[in-house]
Amino acid sequence: MEKYLVLLVAVAAFAVLFSGYAGQQAPAAQNLSTVNHTMANTTETVVLETSMGNMEIELNREKAPKTVENFISYVKSGFYNGTVFHRVMKGFMVQGGGFTPDAKEKETLAPIKLESGNGLSNLRGTVAMARTPDPDSATSQFFINAVDNGFLDRSAGNPGYAVFGKVVKGMDVVDKISSAQTSTKGPYSDWPVTDIIIKGAYIKQ
Repeated sequence: MEKYLVLLVAVAAFAVLFSGYAGQQAPAAQNLSTVNHTMANTTETVVLETSMGNMEIELNREKAPKTVENFISYVKSGFYNGTVFHRVMKGFMVQGGGFTPDAKEKETLAPIKLESGNGLSNLRGTVAMARTPDPDSATSQFFINAVDNGFLDRSAGNPGYAVFGKVVKGMDVVDKISSAQTSTKGPYSDWPVTDIIIKGAYIKQ
């Protein structure tokens, strides 16, 4: 499977983040050298309680204010409760926040403006917004980078994907999710065979 992903990097990289959004996904696995990456201090941390364990995501409002506000609005409304990680690619990323276990896509708020190029890179443990080929199309779906995916950053001719947070606790849970056995569900590929459910999402006090 890992070899298969590596062979698909050049062809499927952007197709993944685009198609997984129901449409939004994240490109094929590509390991980069580890780079020191420090995010601004913040008091905003979101806890995701999943069927495979809990994780804590530290949000960076300074670098991605619109994206953080959008994410928090979904958290506070309870939107993520009962959704699943619907796209899992070992050695690449895990994506969720838009589908129920029966592969129904939830109705979302209006899309937001892309905040890539904010100085935050798609490194292991960072959290970014999924979107369609339209740069300003992100709504509720997000992905967590399981490895360094610098090719998802904004560059010449590539709008990139906006990083807005970082997993500060529970990266072992992300690794377990990324190793889950997958299949297809309807038109969606890389869907976990056993549902990986977000049981709850809330702001840590």
